[in-house]
Amino acid sequence: MLASIRSSTLDGIDGAAVDVEVHVTNGLPAFTIVGLPDASCREARDRVRAAIESSDLAWPMQRITVNLAPSGVRKVGAGLDVPIGLGILAASEQIPLSALEDISAVGELGLDGSLRAVPGILPMVDVLKTNRVIVAAGDAGVAALGAGERVRPVRRLRDIVDAVAEGLPWPHVEPPQYHEEIRNDPDLADVRGQVSARWGLEIAAAGGHHLLLVGPPGGGKTMLARRLPGLLPDLSPEAARLVTRVHSAAAIRLPGSGLVRRPPFRAPHHSASMAALVGGGSGRIVPGEISVASEGVLFLDELGEFAPSVLDGLRQPLEEGVVRVARSGVMREHPANVLLVAAMNPCPCGEGGSVGCRCGPSARLRYSRRISGPVLDRLDVMVHVDRPSPTALLDSAPGESSGEVSQRVARVRELAACRGAPTNASLSREQLEDAAPLDAEATDVLHQALTDGRLSARGAMRVRAVARTIRDLDDAGSTLRACDVYAAIGFRVRPPMGGYDA
Repeated sequence: MLASIRSSTLDGIDGAAVDVEVHVTNGLPAFTIVGLPDASCREARDRVRAAIESSDLAWPMQRITVNLAPSGVRKVGAGLDVPIGLGILAASEQIPLSALEDISAVGELGLDGSLRAVPGILPMVDVLKTNRVIVAAGDAGVAALGAGERVRPVRRLRDIVDAVAEGLPWPHVEPPQYHEEIRNDPDLADVRGQVSARWGLEIAAAGGHHLLLVGPPGGGKTMLARRLPGLLPDLSPEAARLVTRVHSAAAIRLPGSGLVRRPPFRAPHHSASMAALVGGGSGRIVPGEISVASEGVLFLDELGEFAPSVLDGLRQPLEEGVVRVARSGVMREHPANVLLVAAMNPCPCGEGGSVGCRCGPSARLRYSRRISGPVLDRLDVMVHVDRPSPTALLDSAPGESSGEVSQRVARVRELAACRGAPTNASLSREQLEDAAPLDAEATDVLHQALTDGRLSARGAMRVRAVARTIRDLDDAGSTLRACDVYAAIGFRVRPPMGGYDA
């Protein structure tokens, strides 16, 4: 007998609908799964058999063939266990075939017949359009974001059989008691001194401009970078849902409510590979750190220690806000709308050509060249962070708190939204012409910088966007002044790196 039930699998950060077809016929006992299953899908045979027998149901001693259609889509993960089990029970006439009508299921089976949560449940239930979507109780909250009241959370395989075959009511599963996780972002008031670095941090947060902090160890680069997420506003409903989908697909722990509402902060180690940072993988295409940090902050500490090829892989995602991961016969597009913050020492020893520097000229030059010019050209705000003076550390009053600065950041982002972009850094060339007109003196300053070769065409556009943010933080006047353009150009001057302007 043949039975079919609807399910889905994970394809990048999206779900792909799967028809689980089960055929049970006479013959030597055997179990075969076809339709491009991965290793975890093929192992469903042992899990499903143990779960069925643990649920006081009979395993058919016949020839069982499971087809996962469409056969051209690779099936990954253990989320197909439950539909395979239900298909076997229907094909062996232990539950009526009509019981599977208008039902879909996603979940892993334990050997005792329990249902377990699976990664990527949100994008997987998004593609299921049946009136009832069966998921594990542990996935109920996240699944409800995609399927709403159609979700049927259960704890055991036997509960599903009782509901669909015996007509018993669906089991009542107590909704999770969500205690929203409070993310205590460190406060900017903890930073003493560093006036120019604080200003650069505020400009980066307000305008969405990528930031580079260069300075010796102990200057406060990491301390500043980790306070940037606290300056950003909450995610919009659309952005929150997108980030939640990516985090669900990447098997990252979600907050209590299931919905990510604060901008994410990711800080991968400098030994990260290209696939880890950009995305990819051999078994399936998984989102990389740049996608997981989308709509938030990607912090690359010790930038000079990253492999140059890995950093160059960020060039297209930073420019377009998406990353296209291509493998043989498949291409997936993942979000990559991040605010990049990078920190690095001026030289390998960190002292940057000072009296205590132990690096030779060739070592300093080689270190500075690890960051290519095209990557640096995408960093709009560059700040040299010196070690604060003893007076600033011990005697100065605390600076503005993150709450005070975040109010100005939110106001500037609201102005950008009125111009048709989420941030000033996202304004197109045509939008900049309308939103950032230059007065005569400012036009001369920008023209001279282009003539002298200090700016590329892209650099001039980015300078104009940064100048727009600086003016918005000041008084939100419509026309950019020469002082705004001078300040924006000053932020694009590469800080001293080992005594060389490489």
